Amino acid sequence: MAGLLAGKRAVITAAAQGIGRAAAEAFQREGAIVTATDINAEKLAELKALGMNVATLDVTSKDAIEAFAAETGTIDVLFNCAGVVHGGAILDSSERDYDLAFDLNVKSMFRIIRAFLPGMLANGGGSIINMSSVAGVPAGVPNRFVYSASKAAVIGLTKSIAIDYIKQGIRCNAIAPGTVQSPSLEERMRAQGNYEEARAAFIARQPMGRLGEPEEIAALAVYLGSDVSAYTTGHVHVIDGGLSL
Repeated sequence: MAGLLAGKRAVITAAAQGIGRAAAEAFQREGAIVTATDINAEKLAELKALGMNVATLDVTSKDAIEAFAAETGTIDVLFNCAGVVHGGAILDSSERDYDLAFDLNVKSMFRIIRAFLPGMLANGGGSIINMSSVAGVPAGVPNRFVYSASKAAVIGLTKSIAIDYIKQGIRCNAIAPGTVQSPSLEERMRAQGNYEEARAAFIARQPMGRLGEPEEIAALAVYLGSDVSAYTTGHVHVIDGGLSL
């Protein structure tokens, strides 16, 4: 039986681990021709061994993205998963923190969408999926000022692309997860000094009483990339274990 993404050409950023990796594997299972990108060449090699196309890509580099898009050609699905989490309130945040967050969390999407959108338009359409966060909307999350601001910007970017190209077959949606188990989260919990206490705190703020799994976010990305969601565009799809209730 053909999968939901059978024959679709997909590019996924930050695909070496966490949600990006789960999405790359889910897309492949559903029949997509996946190109997985990341700056971690060693982890990408693991995906190459699974039969995926891989490319080492710095999404903060306009030149690298343009060269990658020219080499890759036309795609049907773009999942922008790259991002960084910065902790702290506004008085804890420097201009460097702010600039880095917006460069990686928002401007990288601007760059890569501009690179692949012309091909999608020429091909009659495509699906763009952007990673936002429940911290961007609809919830306020303590000590995530820079992160929240950048993830809110992703939502504006998403809705703008959706309305501008809705008549040309382009769909653009955002995913807004709550706290999801990932290598990045593991690093942040260990950095707090007391791992078990930090983990318990993250779990406690989730009304479901558990962290999300990368595969759960990946399943939503598969849906948004597939033709099953053909009537869906310009929306923020919250998947947060009830955090925003």
